[in-house]
Amino acid sequence: MRRMTWFNATSLTLGFAFLYLPMVILVIYSFNESKLVTVWAGFSTKWYGELLGNEAFLDAAWVTVQVAVASSTIATVLGTMAAYVLVRAGRFYGRTLFSGMIYAPLVMPEVITGLSLLLLFIGIGLDRGILTIILAHTTFSMCYVSVVVSSRLVSFDRSLEEAALDLGCTPFESFRLVTLPIIAPAVISGWLLAFTLSLDDLVIASFTAGPSATTLPIKIFSAVRLGVSPEINALSTIMIAIVTVGVITASIISKRATLMQQRDEQAAARTA
Repeated sequence: MRRMTWFNATSLTLGFAFLYLPMVILVIYSFNESKLVTVWAGFSTKWYGELLGNEAFLDAAWVTVQVAVASSTIATVLGTMAAYVLVRAGRFYGRTLFSGMIYAPLVMPEVITGLSLLLLFIGIGLDRGILTIILAHTTFSMCYVSVVVSSRLVSFDRSLEEAALDLGCTPFESFRLVTLPIIAPAVISGWLLAFTLSLDDLVIASFTAGPSATTLPIKIFSAVRLGVSPEINALSTIMIAIVTVGVITASIISKRATLMQQRDEQAAARTA
Protein backbone atom coordinates (compact mmCIF):
# COMPACT_ATOMS: atom_id res chain seq x y z
CA MET A 1 0.00 0.00 0.00
CA ARG A 2 1.20 3.53 -0.80
CA ARG A 3 2.02 5.79 2.12
CA MET A 4 0.01 8.94 2.68
CA THR A 5 2.24 11.92 1.92
CA TRP A 6 1.77 15.39 3.32
CA PHE A 7 0.73 16.65 -0.12
CA ASN A 8 -1.98 14.01 -0.49
CA ALA A 9 -3.22 14.59 3.06
CA THR A 10 -3.35 18.36 2.54
CA SER A 11 -5.13 18.04 -0.80
CA LEU A 12 -7.64 15.61 0.66
CA THR A 13 -8.31 17.85 3.66
CA LEU A 14 -8.76 20.98 1.55
CA GLY A 15 -11.00 19.13 -0.89
CA PHE A 16 -13.32 17.81 1.80
CA ALA A 17 -13.32 21.19 3.55
CA PHE A 18 -14.29 22.94 0.31
CA LEU A 19 -17.15 20.51 -0.26
CA TYR A 20 -18.56 20.01 3.23
CA LEU A 21 -17.51 22.95 5.41
CA PRO A 22 -20.32 25.22 4.10
CA MET A 23 -22.84 22.49 4.93
CA VAL A 24 -21.40 22.10 8.43
CA ILE A 25 -21.66 25.85 9.02
CA LEU A 26 -25.25 25.83 7.74
CA VAL A 27 -26.18 23.00 10.13
CA ILE A 28 -24.53 24.76 13.08
CA TYR A 29 -26.30 28.05 12.43
CA SER A 30 -29.66 26.31 12.10
CA PHE A 31 -29.47 25.96 15.90
CA ASN A 32 -28.66 29.64 16.40
CA GLU A 33 -30.81 31.56 18.89
CA SER A 34 -30.45 34.82 17.01
CA LYS A 35 -32.53 35.75 14.00
CA LEU A 36 -29.37 37.09 12.40
CA VAL A 37 -27.72 34.15 10.68
CA THR A 38 -24.24 35.70 10.98
CA VAL A 39 -24.35 36.32 14.74
CA TRP A 40 -24.17 33.40 17.17
CA ALA A 41 -26.38 34.02 20.22
CA GLY A 42 -26.61 30.56 21.75
CA PHE A 43 -28.00 27.11 21.06
CA SER A 44 -31.71 26.82 20.28
CA THR A 45 -34.10 24.61 18.33
CA LYS A 46 -36.88 27.18 18.10
CA TRP A 47 -36.41 27.68 14.35
CA TYR A 48 -37.34 24.06 13.73
CA GLY A 49 -40.58 24.73 15.59
CA GLU A 50 -41.12 27.87 13.53
CA LEU A 51 -40.53 25.82 10.39
CA LEU A 52 -43.14 23.23 11.36
CA GLY A 53 -45.64 26.07 11.72
CA ASN A 54 -44.84 27.59 8.32
CA GLU A 55 -47.61 26.29 6.05
CA ALA A 56 -46.07 27.75 2.91
CA PHE A 57 -42.89 25.72 3.30
CA LEU A 58 -44.79 22.60 4.31
CA ASP A 59 -47.11 22.81 1.30
CA ALA A 60 -44.14 23.33 -1.02
CA ALA A 61 -42.34 20.37 0.56
CA TRP A 62 -45.39 18.13 0.05
CA VAL A 63 -45.66 19.16 -3.61
CA THR A 64 -41.94 18.46 -4.07
CA VAL A 65 -42.22 14.98 -2.57
CA GLN A 66 -45.25 14.14 -4.73
CA VAL A 67 -43.51 15.32 -7.88
CA ALA A 68 -40.23 13.55 -7.04
CA VAL A 69 -41.85 10.19 -6.26
CA ALA A 70 -44.14 10.23 -9.30
CA SER A 71 -41.58 11.51 -11.81
CA SER A 72 -38.77 9.22 -10.61
CA THR A 73 -41.05 6.17 -10.76
CA ILE A 74 -42.27 6.94 -14.28
CA ALA A 75 -38.75 7.85 -15.38
CA THR A 76 -37.39 4.57 -14.00
CA VAL A 77 -39.93 2.52 -15.96
CA LEU A 78 -39.42 4.43 -19.22
CA GLY A 79 -35.65 4.68 -18.78
CA THR A 80 -35.31 0.95 -18.14
CA MET A 81 -37.38 0.17 -21.23
CA ALA A 82 -35.30 2.56 -23.33
CA ALA A 83 -32.05 1.06 -22.03
CA TYR A 84 -33.25 -2.46 -22.80
CA VAL A 85 -34.12 -1.48 -26.36
CA LEU A 86 -30.79 0.26 -26.93
CA VAL A 87 -28.74 -2.67 -25.60
CA ARG A 88 -30.77 -5.69 -26.73
CA ALA A 89 -32.63 -4.66 -29.88
CA GLY A 90 -29.47 -4.50 -31.98
CA ARG A 91 -29.50 -2.35 -35.10
CA PHE A 92 -32.90 -1.12 -36.24
CA TYR A 93 -34.24 1.66 -38.42
CA GLY A 94 -34.10 4.93 -36.51
CA ARG A 95 -31.72 3.66 -33.80
CA THR A 96 -29.39 6.66 -34.18
CA LEU A 97 -32.29 9.10 -33.88
CA PHE A 98 -33.72 7.21 -30.90
CA SER A 99 -30.34 7.16 -29.16
CA GLY A 100 -29.83 10.86 -29.82
CA MET A 101 -33.25 11.72 -28.41
CA ILE A 102 -32.45 9.72 -25.27
CA TYR A 103 -29.11 11.40 -24.61
CA ALA A 104 -29.90 14.92 -25.86
CA PRO A 105 -31.48 16.16 -22.57
CA LEU A 106 -28.24 15.24 -20.75
CA VAL A 107 -26.35 18.04 -22.52
CA MET A 108 -29.25 20.38 -23.23
CA PRO A 109 -29.24 23.57 -21.07
CA GLU A 110 -32.00 23.46 -18.50
CA VAL A 111 -33.26 26.88 -19.58
CA ILE A 112 -33.84 25.58 -23.12
CA THR A 113 -35.55 22.44 -21.81
CA GLY A 114 -37.78 24.39 -19.45
CA LEU A 115 -38.73 26.97 -22.07
CA SER A 116 -39.52 24.35 -24.73
CA LEU A 117 -41.70 22.40 -22.29
CA LEU A 118 -43.47 25.60 -21.29
CA LEU A 119 -44.28 26.37 -24.93
CA LEU A 120 -45.47 22.79 -25.42
CA PHE A 121 -47.83 22.93 -22.46
CA ILE A 122 -49.19 26.29 -23.58
CA GLY A 123 -49.63 24.98 -27.13
CA ILE A 124 -51.69 21.96 -26.05
CA GLY A 125 -53.65 24.00 -23.53
CA LEU A 126 -52.43 22.19 -20.42
CA ASP A 127 -52.66 24.27 -17.27
CA ARG A 128 -49.42 24.45 -15.30
CA GLY A 129 -49.44 22.59 -12.00
CA ILE A 130 -48.23 19.36 -10.42
CA LEU A 131 -48.92 17.37 -13.60
CA THR A 132 -46.78 19.60 -15.80
CA ILE A 133 -43.89 19.51 -13.30
CA ILE A 134 -44.08 15.70 -13.18
CA LEU A 135 -44.02 15.49 -17.00
CA ALA A 136 -41.10 17.90 -17.19
CA HIS A 137 -39.04 16.10 -14.57
CA THR A 138 -39.79 12.73 -16.16
CA THR A 139 -38.57 14.03 -19.51
CA PHE A 140 -35.02 14.77 -18.40
CA SER A 141 -34.57 12.33 -15.51
CA MET A 142 -35.44 9.23 -17.59
CA CYS A 143 -32.29 9.90 -19.63
CA TYR A 144 -30.12 9.48 -16.54
CA VAL A 145 -31.94 6.27 -15.64
CA SER A 146 -31.35 4.97 -19.15
CA VAL A 147 -27.60 5.60 -18.90
CA VAL A 148 -27.31 3.85 -15.51
CA VAL A 149 -29.33 0.80 -16.55
CA SER A 150 -27.61 0.56 -19.94
CA SER A 151 -24.21 0.31 -18.29
CA ARG A 152 -25.44 -2.70 -16.30
CA LEU A 153 -27.12 -4.40 -19.24
CA VAL A 154 -23.97 -4.16 -21.35
CA SER A 155 -22.06 -6.34 -18.87
CA PHE A 156 -25.00 -8.70 -18.30
CA ASP A 157 -24.43 -12.40 -19.06
CA ARG A 158 -27.10 -13.20 -21.68
CA SER A 159 -26.58 -16.94 -21.23
CA LEU A 160 -28.74 -16.71 -18.11
CA GLU A 161 -31.67 -15.43 -20.17
CA GLU A 162 -31.05 -18.08 -22.81
CA ALA A 163 -31.10 -20.77 -20.12
CA ALA A 164 -34.43 -19.45 -18.84
CA LEU A 165 -35.87 -19.50 -22.37
CA ASP A 166 -34.65 -23.06 -22.86
CA LEU A 167 -36.44 -24.06 -19.65
CA GLY A 168 -39.76 -22.81 -21.00
CA CYS A 169 -39.96 -19.17 -19.93
CA THR A 170 -41.46 -16.63 -22.25
CA PRO A 171 -39.33 -13.54 -23.07
CA PHE A 172 -41.35 -11.49 -20.58
CA GLU A 173 -41.00 -14.12 -17.85
CA SER A 174 -37.28 -14.35 -18.55
CA PHE A 175 -36.98 -10.59 -18.11
CA ARG A 176 -39.12 -10.54 -14.95
CA LEU A 177 -37.59 -13.57 -13.25
CA VAL A 178 -33.96 -13.40 -14.40
CA THR A 179 -32.95 -10.06 -15.91
CA LEU A 180 -34.80 -7.65 -13.63
CA PRO A 181 -33.58 -9.13 -10.30
CA ILE A 182 -29.98 -9.02 -11.53
CA ILE A 183 -30.14 -5.43 -12.77
CA ALA A 184 -32.23 -4.34 -9.76
CA PRO A 185 -29.32 -2.47 -8.09
CA ALA A 186 -28.89 -0.38 -11.25
CA VAL A 187 -32.65 0.24 -11.47
CA ILE A 188 -32.75 1.33 -7.82
CA SER A 189 -29.74 3.59 -8.38
CA GLY A 190 -31.49 5.12 -11.37
CA TRP A 191 -34.62 5.74 -9.31
CA LEU A 192 -32.61 7.41 -6.54
CA LEU A 193 -30.77 9.54 -9.08
CA ALA A 194 -34.04 10.61 -10.72
CA PHE A 195 -35.55 11.33 -7.29
CA THR A 196 -32.57 13.49 -6.32
CA LEU A 197 -32.64 15.40 -9.62
CA SER A 198 -36.35 16.11 -9.22
CA LEU A 199 -35.93 17.10 -5.59
CA ASP A 200 -33.15 19.54 -6.46
CA ASP A 201 -34.49 21.02 -9.71
CA LEU A 202 -35.17 24.74 -9.81
CA VAL A 203 -34.81 25.97 -13.39
CA ILE A 204 -37.15 23.57 -15.20
CA ALA A 205 -39.68 23.64 -12.36
CA SER A 206 -39.77 27.45 -12.44
CA PHE A 207 -40.91 27.29 -16.10
CA THR A 208 -43.47 24.51 -15.67
CA ALA A 209 -44.90 25.27 -12.20
CA GLY A 210 -48.06 27.27 -11.80
CA PRO A 211 -49.71 29.29 -9.05
CA SER A 212 -51.38 26.15 -7.68
CA ALA A 213 -48.12 24.20 -7.32
CA THR A 214 -44.82 25.56 -5.99
CA THR A 215 -41.90 23.27 -5.31
CA LEU A 216 -39.57 23.65 -2.37
CA PRO A 217 -36.52 24.86 -4.36
CA ILE A 218 -38.66 27.61 -5.91
CA LYS A 219 -39.97 28.59 -2.50
CA ILE A 220 -36.48 28.67 -0.99
CA PHE A 221 -35.12 30.71 -3.90
CA SER A 222 -37.95 33.22 -3.54
CA ALA A 223 -37.40 33.50 0.22
CA VAL A 224 -33.62 33.91 -0.08
CA ARG A 225 -34.11 37.01 -2.23
CA LEU A 226 -35.36 38.76 0.91
CA GLY A 227 -32.47 37.46 3.01
CA VAL A 228 -31.47 34.12 4.51
CA SER A 229 -33.58 33.33 7.57
CA PRO A 230 -32.84 30.72 10.25
CA GLU A 231 -35.91 28.79 9.07
CA ILE A 232 -34.22 28.20 5.71
CA ASN A 233 -31.13 26.93 7.55
CA ALA A 234 -33.32 24.55 9.54
CA LEU A 235 -35.08 23.37 6.38
CA SER A 236 -31.76 22.83 4.61
CA THR A 237 -30.47 20.84 7.58
CA ILE A 238 -33.49 18.56 7.46
CA MET A 239 -32.98 18.03 3.72
CA ILE A 240 -29.30 17.20 4.27
CA ALA A 241 -30.27 14.68 6.95
CA ILE A 242 -32.87 13.04 4.71
CA VAL A 243 -30.44 12.78 1.79
CA THR A 244 -27.72 11.37 4.07
CA VAL A 245 -30.04 8.70 5.46
CA GLY A 246 -31.24 7.87 1.96
CA VAL A 247 -27.71 7.47 0.60
CA ILE A 248 -26.65 5.28 3.52
CA THR A 249 -29.77 3.13 3.21
CA ALA A 250 -29.33 2.73 -0.53
CA SER A 251 -25.67 1.79 -0.06
CA ILE A 252 -26.59 -0.87 2.50
CA ILE A 253 -29.34 -2.30 0.28
CA SER A 254 -27.07 -2.33 -2.76
CA LYS A 255 -24.26 -4.01 -0.82
CA ARG A 256 -26.58 -6.68 0.53
CA ALA A 257 -27.98 -7.32 -2.94
CA THR A 258 -24.46 -7.70 -4.32
CA LEU A 259 -23.48 -10.11 -1.54
CA MET A 260 -26.62 -12.19 -2.09
CA GLN A 261 -25.92 -12.32 -5.82
CA GLN A 262 -22.35 -13.47 -5.16
CA ARG A 263 -23.59 -16.18 -2.80
CA ASP A 264 -26.11 -17.39 -5.38
CA GLU A 265 -23.45 -17.49 -8.09
CA GLN A 266 -21.07 -19.41 -5.82
CA ALA A 267 -23.82 -21.87 -4.87
CA ALA A 268 -24.70 -22.38 -8.53
CA ALA A 269 -21.04 -22.97 -9.38
CA ARG A 270 -20.69 -25.57 -6.62
CA THR A 271 -23.86 -27.30 -7.77
CA ALA A 272 -22.65 -27.39 -11.37
